[in-house]
Amino acid sequence: MYKIISKQKLASNITSLWIEAPDIAKNAKAGQFIIFRIDDHGERVPLTIAGVDAQKGLTRIIFQHAGKSTTALSLLEEGQLIKDFLGPLGQPTEIEKYGTVCVVSGGVGTAEILPVIDALKSAGNKVISIVGARTKELLLLEDEIRKASTELIVATDDGSYGIKGFVTDVLKDVISREKTDIIYAIGPVPMMKAVANLTREKSIKTLASLNPIMVDGTGMCGACRVTVDGKTKFACVDGPEFDAHKVNWDELISRLGTFKDLEKISLEKFNNGGCKCRRG
Repeated sequence: MYKIISKQKLASNITSLWIEAPDIAKNAKAGQFIIFRIDDHGERVPLTIAGVDAQKGLTRIIFQHAGKSTTALSLLEEGQLIKDFLGPLGQPTEIEKYGTVCVVSGGVGTAEILPVIDALKSAGNKVISIVGARTKELLLLEDEIRKASTELIVATDDGSYGIKGFVTDVLKDVISREKTDIIYAIGPVPMMKAVANLTREKSIKTLASLNPIMVDGTGMCGACRVTVDGKTKFACVDGPEFDAHKVNWDELISRLGTFKDLEKISLEKFNNGGCKCRRG
């Protein structure tokens, strides 16, 4: 069992939790993830590790209340326990001294880039962070990201804060004004696909952290398969990061939509009290 040590609401539907998980905190590297299960009736859900405190034995997860399990997790309070918290899983981010690195994020993906920024900066890179959100109210961890980055540029769809437009608009400007050695993208799949299309034209190496449907997280079930350079890869053991120029984005988008209707029904049942998942 794993105890929730602290809880913070970052936005109306996004929560940050620090979980007591000393083995994960001691061994996790940037880009890796965990799988949680609230109780014996819960499903297994992967979440990128958003930070660790190795000395205190704490691991941070930040998540959107998107379905039944994440909604149930958001209802738990400090001091309560989670049944399973497995990790660190996946391959770590490729951290080298590249020179100038542009980290592009959107949505809840923004909360997951802090370990990546920290690692890239520690390796001696200039890190330009481009963060996108629909509105100012949905912008996450601005102060933490600004402090960790060499430069932070914010874009909002409605222009309520920062530059009005998409992260790709900002990225175009950045790569036109200075030599960019590598780009890292994490966020909604359409956003990452758009980044990949843009940087392919400029021949700039681009890594993307993928979020396919996942079950066991150890490469056995095959649910998280993605096509990369025409070959089948498993995001849980081969990724979650891949060369963005080689990912079959249309296939990934299609597979992510497979269970949307069932997920909606499951969430509605949970909200109506028809689910066995523990609320507290």
